Amino acid sequence: MPDEINPAGTPGNEQIGGTTVQRLWTGDYYNEGNGRDDIFDKLKEECGVFGVFGHPEAAALSYYGLHALQHRGEESAGICTSDNGVFHYHRGMGLVKEVFDQDRIASLPGDRSIGHVRYSTAGESKLANAQPLVFKYRGGDLAVATNGNIVNAPQIRRELESQGSIFQTSSDTEVIAHLIARSPKNLVDAVKDAFDRLVGGFAFLIMTNDTLIAASDPHGLRPMVLGRLGEGHVFSSESCALETIGATYLRDVQPGELLILDKDGVREDRFASLERRAVCAMEYIYFARPDSDINGINLHSSRKRMGRQLAIEAFADADVVTGVPDSSISAAIGYAEQTGIPYELGLIKNKYTGRTFIQPSQELREKGVKMKLSAVRKVVEGKRVIMIDDSIVRGTTSRRIVNLLREAGALEVHVRITSPPFANPCFYGIDTPDRRDLIASSKTIEEIRQAINADSLYFLSKEGLIEAIGGHEGERDRGLCLGCFSNDYPTLVDFEEAQIGCGCD
Repeated sequence: MPDEINPAGTPGNEQIGGTTVQRLWTGDYYNEGNGRDDIFDKLKEECGVFGVFGHPEAAALSYYGLHALQHRGEESAGICTSDNGVFHYHRGMGLVKEVFDQDRIASLPGDRSIGHVRYSTAGESKLANAQPLVFKYRGGDLAVATNGNIVNAPQIRRELESQGSIFQTSSDTEVIAHLIARSPKNLVDAVKDAFDRLVGGFAFLIMTNDTLIAASDPHGLRPMVLGRLGEGHVFSSESCALETIGATYLRDVQPGELLILDKDGVREDRFASLERRAVCAMEYIYFARPDSDINGINLHSSRKRMGRQLAIEAFADADVVTGVPDSSISAAIGYAEQTGIPYELGLIKNKYTGRTFIQPSQELREKGVKMKLSAVRKVVEGKRVIMIDDSIVRGTTSRRIVNLLREAGALEVHVRITSPPFANPCFYGIDTPDRRDLIASSKTIEEIRQAINADSLYFLSKEGLIEAIGGHEGERDRGLCLGCFSNDYPTLVDFEEAQIGCGCD
């Protein structure tokens, strides 16, 4: 069903065997009832932010920067610019290239901007929630974009509503705008006070008519980097976007740090001390692009080390090693190098299927898998295959890929996962299902192996993952958040409230 007929977020009815079933088009698949039935149950990152200060082509740079961050959110995109104190902005549903064209970029003048790409969870998939969110208040104009999730947003929202605040979106990001607007203090102090109330993992860009502020949560759960381009400064969720626009990387934004850019230049400040550095481990394992660096660690290199460590922990006698594209390719190369087993391109991802409507029958759903992923028969036929992947969520994806390899003639399929068992939900900006839907929360590794139809299955140990990533010596778990694996979260979490409010929206 084409996007223009049934755009993201609109309900539709379909006749199936004489029964009318209501569905919600999300842009990549249909939801049935409240449950997702995506052909790939991969985890979803929660957004990407990009900001420019002091460059005459701020909007165009943001466009290219957001395009480089497209993997962090494919649901909506937006850019807001400030031109001599006047805001111009545009937001839309869809990919960056679908939301913006040359004329639209030309309509966004100014030398400063913030941009956003979004993937939502609990929040509704609609234009009102697309970011940057833009407001008018007594201090002028205010634009806000964030990557992550404010765990205690529901409580703050209820408190503000009881005091008369009227929310325009279902986004947890709007909470920060209300907190700033209600403060009698100057902008920087108002932002500090607002951030002091937030619990969660977040990287914020906040823009007023003459100021841009960047901030990272006190644990640094969500990454953000600072770069330089000419006389201007650039912020991005990942360093790969700096490379795209030709900017020079300066440094990572530190946990609890506040960077203020205005007519006087760049000022460094803090709204919180560093309590416990806890960068999301899934950024290293899966989310960030392999050409990005986080805290000085290159993602391709760390993923190769994960593959090498997997080979040390769980060698399998096989003929070929292959990785599930795209995030597991680096690890598969590392596994192959460590074992001496040849790496082969045994699985091919079709990058041109787009946001395809998948029919509800099981038979057609399996065909949908083959539309997006294909096994290379000449590579795997008659071979014992080691399949490297980054995670197992519900298990449906792994089972379908294992079956693809078997249908292509693989004699054996040994599955190796570059993360520990994913058994706990994330509350900091990753779309994870209810704990009951996480296969590792209720099944043993042997039961998972049987469920995915693999000949053998091994998950990278937590210790092996920490060693492979590296990170800050002397810090707990090398400065990583491993809550989804260990149930040890870096912040206090009201689990019931967090489940209700979870989502970078």
